[in-house]
Amino acid sequence: MPELPEVETVRRSLLPVVLHKPLEAVEVHTKRILQHKTVEEFRELLLGRSFLDLSRRGKYLIFSVEGGWELVAHLRMTGRLIFYSNPSIPWAKHTSAVFSFGSQGELRFEDVRKFGTLDLVPTGQYETIKGLHTLGVEPLSEEFSPEYLLKLLTGRRIKVKALLLDQTKIAGLGNIYADESLFQAAIHPQRSADSLTEEEIERLHGAIRDVLELAIANQGTTLRDYRTGFGQEGSFQNRLQIYGKKGEECPRCGVKLEHRKVAGRTSHFCPACQREQP
Repeated sequence: MPELPEVETVRRSLLPVVLHKPLEAVEVHTKRILQHKTVEEFRELLLGRSFLDLSRRGKYLIFSVEGGWELVAHLRMTGRLIFYSNPSIPWAKHTSAVFSFGSQGELRFEDVRKFGTLDLVPTGQYETIKGLHTLGVEPLSEEFSPEYLLKLLTGRRIKVKALLLDQTKIAGLGNIYADESLFQAAIHPQRSADSLTEEEIERLHGAIRDVLELAIANQGTTLRDYRTGFGQEGSFQNRLQIYGKKGEECPRCGVKLEHRKVAGRTSHFCPACQREQP
């Protein structure tokens, strides 16, 4: 599933090409992609209107639409939002929706597994979008400070990896970047949150920011399906330290990397650099 760096990369790539262009056609090929709106309602509310802005919240993309509406997109597992400057290029087999700007191009939602979603809601009214309505703090915001992370972890016996994946606590952080951040901070994913020292928490805070910013600078991680808003692969997969590298040597100490299920997700770690006990 695309995580914060991938979704932010899609936002940045689409921002210059999809705003202030009236929608001349809206096609929905996969009805279940729509949440709480029929195809007819969805089309009627969008036709002739323009996107005024494009923001991100966690793993959600939010298009501000003329007339007081917001189009909220979630890519889920295999979704892609790709802008085609040449609308004559044939649609991909798994195209779920198409937003046409006439001769100025098309924005296409492509999704092999068809888990992606589109919500059209009055501006700021996210109550019907449970995952968006309950999101925690953005990890690249000023609100996400070492003090915030300390308060979040203090007195909690939950495994630190599980807490990092909890979208109601920290928005947008997923399996790849949780593993990479914990490795950079030299913290085992199964450590209890309340076992971390203030020094370790400060180190983890810095690692999360560093890893996310570097991933965004490299346009995200393409392991299989993810593409930027122009259909290009990211390159951060070439800079991953431990994710997906079970059995390879730790880039820091040379010990063989291991993996283990934590919070239902496969977690990669170095048994020497990230000791299970503090």
